Amino acid sequence: MSLPTASHVRQQFLDFFASKGHHIVPSAPIVVKDDPTLLFINSGMAPFKDYFLGNKPAPFKRIADTQKCLRVSGKHNDLEEVGYDTYHHTMFEMLGNWSFGDYFKKDAIAWAWELLTDVFKLEKDRLYVTYFEGDKADGTAADTETQDLWRQYTTDDRILPGNKKDNFWEMGDTGPCGPCTEIHIDLRSEQERAATPGRDLVNADHPQVVEIWNNVFMEFQRLADKSLIKLPEQSVDTGMGFERLMMAVSGVKSNYDTDVFQPLIKFIASEVGLEYHGTAPATVNDQPATENEKTDIAIRVIADHIRTISFAISDGQLPSNVKAGYVIRRILRRAVRYAFSSLGQKQPFLYKIVPVLADQMAGIFPELKQQQQFVQRVVEEEEIAFLKTLENGLRRLETLEEGFRQNGSRIDGKTAFELSDTFGFPLDLTALIAREKGLSVDEEGFKKELEQQKSRSRNAQETEQSDWTVVRESEEQPAFVGYDQEQAPARILRYRRTDRKGKTEYQVVLDQTPFYAESGGQIGDTGYLESPLSKVRVLDTKKENDLIVHTVLELPQDLDAEFTARYDHARRAQIQRNHSATHLLQAALREIVGSHVAQKGSLVNEKLLRFDFSHFTKVTDDQLRQVETLVNARIRQQIPLDERRNVPIHDAKALGATALFGEKYGEFVRVITFDREFSVELCGGCHVRTTGDIGFFKITSESAVGAGVRRIEAVTAEAAEAFVNQQLDLLAQVREALGNPQHLLPGIEKQTEEIATLRKQIEQFAQQSINQQKDQLAGQVKALHGVNFLAAQVQATSADGLKTLAFNLRQAVPNLVLVLGAEIEGKPQLAVMLDDELVKGGKLNASTLVRELAKEIQGGGGGQPFFATAGGKNAAGLGAAIAKAEGLIGGLLG
Repeated sequence: MSLPTASHVRQQFLDFFASKGHHIVPSAPIVVKDDPTLLFINSGMAPFKDYFLGNKPAPFKRIADTQKCLRVSGKHNDLEEVGYDTYHHTMFEMLGNWSFGDYFKKDAIAWAWELLTDVFKLEKDRLYVTYFEGDKADGTAADTETQDLWRQYTTDDRILPGNKKDNFWEMGDTGPCGPCTEIHIDLRSEQERAATPGRDLVNADHPQVVEIWNNVFMEFQRLADKSLIKLPEQSVDTGMGFERLMMAVSGVKSNYDTDVFQPLIKFIASEVGLEYHGTAPATVNDQPATENEKTDIAIRVIADHIRTISFAISDGQLPSNVKAGYVIRRILRRAVRYAFSSLGQKQPFLYKIVPVLADQMAGIFPELKQQQQFVQRVVEEEEIAFLKTLENGLRRLETLEEGFRQNGSRIDGKTAFELSDTFGFPLDLTALIAREKGLSVDEEGFKKELEQQKSRSRNAQETEQSDWTVVRESEEQPAFVGYDQEQAPARILRYRRTDRKGKTEYQVVLDQTPFYAESGGQIGDTGYLESPLSKVRVLDTKKENDLIVHTVLELPQDLDAEFTARYDHARRAQIQRNHSATHLLQAALREIVGSHVAQKGSLVNEKLLRFDFSHFTKVTDDQLRQVETLVNARIRQQIPLDERRNVPIHDAKALGATALFGEKYGEFVRVITFDREFSVELCGGCHVRTTGDIGFFKITSESAVGAGVRRIEAVTAEAAEAFVNQQLDLLAQVREALGNPQHLLPGIEKQTEEIATLRKQIEQFAQQSINQQKDQLAGQVKALHGVNFLAAQVQATSADGLKTLAFNLRQAVPNLVLVLGAEIEGKPQLAVMLDDELVKGGKLNASTLVRELAKEIQGGGGGQPFFATAGGKNAAGLGAAIAKAEGLIGGLLG
C-alpha cells in the first residue's frame, strides 16, 4: 500500500480551511528580521505576533498557512531528541488556522474534530484531548468552557486536564499567551492499547502517543513583571505538526517513515551504501544498542538537519560564528559529524542531498529550488572547512579519553573549550560525542574558559527593558510619512526605558513619524523631536515587530505635547544616494556578471554602500570596471524615480520586480524602478528623485564573504570624489618616492627586483647567524634531572628565525628541553621546544610552560605540546623569564 503524499495531505488542510472562509497565506521566512526576542520563527504564530498584540491590524480576520519553523535554542529546543526519537525535529512545518477577533473556542474545536475525523479519517477512539486546569500563581481558572465543548464530540475519559506547562501556551518570557487544548493520538497496536489505556500515556513522551494539534485561545499578554493582562481581542492560534500528522494519516510508527522524510532517507542510504532499517530507537544507558540503530539514528539526524540548513540558507541566513548564523553552523557540523563517524563519509556529502529536498518542496516552498545551486555551494564549502579539523579533533578526544575516565568520566571545561576554539566543535557536539562514550562535559568550566578569551567576538549586548508605558491610546496604526515629508507633527503614544551595559536610553513610539526605521539594509534615521519646552535628539530608529521605535537619551519634559519630528536631511540625502546606487549596482552586476546574481545582504548608510551577492568566483577587475562604467552611465542619464506604492504582489512580480530571498512580503508592496528595462525592485527604502542626484559612483573593494557570496563596497557623490583624490595623492607620493620616473611601472619593477636581491642576502646572513648560534648554544647544554637542558637569550630578526634555531638545536641535541628568548623589533619573544619522548611522558607541555614564562614579559601565548611560543610587552623581562625556566622545569621533572 502506498503512503499518502505530503503534498496531498498539506493541500487537504489548506483546502478545508479555505472552505471555512480562511485566506491562505505563504510561509514567512524562517529567519526573523525585526524581532529582538527571536532568532528564528519557532512557532506558527510568530509571524502574526503583531496582530495579537494589537500593534497593527490583521489583513484578514481568518488566515490559514503552513509555516516553516525552527526549534534549536532557548525555551523551545528539540535538538537533542532529533534522530533518537521518532517525532522531534529541528525544522518542521506547522499547519495553522488563525482567527483575529473573529471565531473563538466553539468553531476552532468543531473544525479541528471535523478535519481530523471526517477529512483525514483518523479513528475517534485513538484521539484524546486536553484542557487547561488553571493555575493559582497566575490567578487563572480552569477552562471548563473548552471541557464542555469537547463533550459534544468525545467521552469524558478522553477529555483530560492539563497543567500550565502543557496547556497554557507562551511563545517566550513575554508576549501573547493563553490556555490551549491539545489533541493527541494513540498509534499503538491493539494489543498495546488493551494493556495500557492511552489516557495514561498522554504527555508522557511515548513515541506512539503524541500530540498532533494544539489550539491556543489567545486571551492574555505576559508582561516583563510576569503578570497577565487581557489582549484587545480574543483570537485563535492553532498549530498542527505536519510531520506528526503525516505519521498519523499514514498509519506508521515514525515521522521518518512518511513521505516527508522517505525520499531523503532513501537517497542518503543509497549514497552511503548502507541500509536504513527503520529501527525503533531502543537504547542501553541512553545509547544505541546495535550498529543498525547507530546507522539509523545518523540517517535520521542528517535527513532532519539538511532541511533546517537548506531552508535557513535559502531564507538568507548564512552559517557564521555569531547569533543565528552560529546556530546554523552548529546544526551543519552536527550533521557532518554523524556522516563522518556513523556513515563513513570522509568527503563532503550533505550538499548532494539538497537537490532531492528542493524537488520535494518545490510546490510549497519554491525558494529552495530557485537557489538550489547556491545552497549546495554554501553547504559544501562548510563541510570542506569542518572536515579539515573534525578528524584531528576526534583523535584529540580519543587520546584524552582514558584520562577522563580516571577523573570522574568528565571532559573538563578547558578541553571542551580547546575543541571549540581549535577544532571548531560546538559545545553541544562535544556533549553529544561525550554522551556516546559514556562521559559528561563540564559545561560551567567551558563557559569560564569562554569568558577568559577576551579576543572572542561578543556582538550580543546584555539589555534590560521595562514594559511599555502608554502615554495615550490610539486606535490608528502609527504611520510612516517619511517618503514625502522631512518633518511632521507627532505625539508620543508609548515609551519604555532600556538599560544597555549600564547606559540608560529610552525608546519612543509616535503616532506618525518621518524617521525611517532601519530595514532592508538601510540604516535608521537620526534627528530631533522638538516642542516649545523640549528638544530631544533621536539617536537611532529601528523597527520592532513592525513598530517604528525611536531611541533617545532622555525623555522630553512635556510628554503630552505635540512635537515636530524632523530627521537629519543632509544625512538622509546621502543615504538615499547610496541606496539608489545599490539598486543600480545590482542591475549592473546581473547584466555584466550574470543573471544568477542575487542579493544576500546589504548595508546602506551615509558613508558607503555594501552589497553582498551570490557568485562563486572573484569578480574580475575588468568586470568591476564594466559595472562601474554602466552604473555611472545610468547616473548621467538622470533616470527619474518611478515609485509605486501598494502594488498587489502578483502585479509587482508581473513587472519583473527583483525580490530579496528571505524577506516577508505582504499582499501589497512598494516597487522602485529606475528604467523598466534596467532596475525594478521591491523595496521599502528611501531613494533619490533622479539618478543624477547620486553624482558619481566608485567601487572601493571586492571580496569574499563566505561560500558563494561576494561583497562589493562603494561610495557615491562627495565620498566618491574624496576616494579618487586619495588614490591620486597616493599615486603622486609613490612617484615622488621612486624619484619621479618617466614610466612608473618599470620603476616599480626595478625596485622590486632590488628588494628581492637584498632580501635573499639578508636571509643568507640570518641563516649564517643561526648556524653560528646553534653551534655555540649546543656547547652550553647541561644535564637537569635526566634531560639535556638549555635556556638562553639569543639574537633573532624574526619569529621564524627563532623557530628555525629551536628546531635546529632539537635535531642537534637529543632528549632536549629548550627555552629561547629574543627581542625582535623591540618586542620580547619566547620559544619552548621539547623532545617528543618527553612530551609522551606527560610531565612537560611546551604550551603550558611558555604561558607561565610569558608572565615575566607581560604576555601570553601557546602552541603544541612539543613547541610553543609567546610574545609580550616588557622586553626587560626576558632575562627573568630565562632565569625562571630552570627552576620551573626542574621542579616539574624532580
